[in-house]
Amino acid sequence: MNNTYVKFIAVLVLIAAAPFFLPLFHINLLSEILILAIFALSLNVMMGYAGMVSLGHAAFFGTGAYAAGIMAQNASANMIFTLAGAVVLSLVLAGIVGLFCMKVSGFYFLMLTLAFSQMVYSFVYQANQWTGGSNGLSGIPSPVLFGFSFSNSVWVYYLIGLIFLLIFAGLRVLVKSPFGQILIGIRENETRLKSMGYNTSMYKYAAFIISGVIGGMSGALYTYFNGFIAPSDVYWTMSGTVLIMVLVGGAGTMTGPVLGAALIVLLETVVAAYTDMWMLILGSVFIIFVIFFPSGIHGILQDTLNKWQKPKLNPDVKSVKREQI
Repeated sequence: MNNTYVKFIAVLVLIAAAPFFLPLFHINLLSEILILAIFALSLNVMMGYAGMVSLGHAAFFGTGAYAAGIMAQNASANMIFTLAGAVVLSLVLAGIVGLFCMKVSGFYFLMLTLAFSQMVYSFVYQANQWTGGSNGLSGIPSPVLFGFSFSNSVWVYYLIGLIFLLIFAGLRVLVKSPFGQILIGIRENETRLKSMGYNTSMYKYAAFIISGVIGGMSGALYTYFNGFIAPSDVYWTMSGTVLIMVLVGGAGTMTGPVLGAALIVLLETVVAAYTDMWMLILGSVFIIFVIFFPSGIHGILQDTLNKWQKPKLNPDVKSVKREQI
């Protein structure tokens, strides 16, 4: 059996078995990690593979979250309906924002995504009748699928875990496909791809939309898990946090963003229990990784694995003098 399938089945078994061995607090912690891992994976498509660094990705997370929450409160809590609404609105937003952002690159792309994100934040903050304004949107009903209500934290965890595995598998296929290889080529040398006849703008635009849609899905899952969404989840600091997750975990890899999300959530949970200065510690960790471990956690693990697998020389083999050859 392919090694990839073995790893996937092992992760599936671990996710399925976790509620039988872990207390509810840790299950909720795992749910949050998986949601933010999806969010980080969505940014990784655009940043890690296509090389487009964004500081406005929270706009898609917030759009999906508020869309699912508002629809659940005012129309139906059916998960197909709310998740589809989050995907459609995130798709529309990504399509519109992407049209403008594709006109620029580098630092200007970064600042333009930040500007659009702050526009979304301003709308969320001021649209009190829809979003609850500064108080946030609370009392979001539990999702319902085929008459079954995911009101139990364990069932919500299983739902999030299933969607995480589906998205991870889908993105893995995507980045291994010719489309994904072209994105890597754009990241490494866009000019060369243009000279080969590729319309790089269309590929980057497609990556931007895919990234935005998956970011919106993670936001919808957050409302299922938390039952609450606040304007702070749309603010630029949320974009900065997910950016740190991708960089610390390892941009341009599939497991890196997941590891980065796990580290940041665990740091926030553990350190915040002892001090209010957890952001200072988070910033220090980020600086250490950027300076000393630029390939992230994934790179560290890969280097360690390569050292263990490095073939050892047979001590019984004697060196042969050049004259004897």
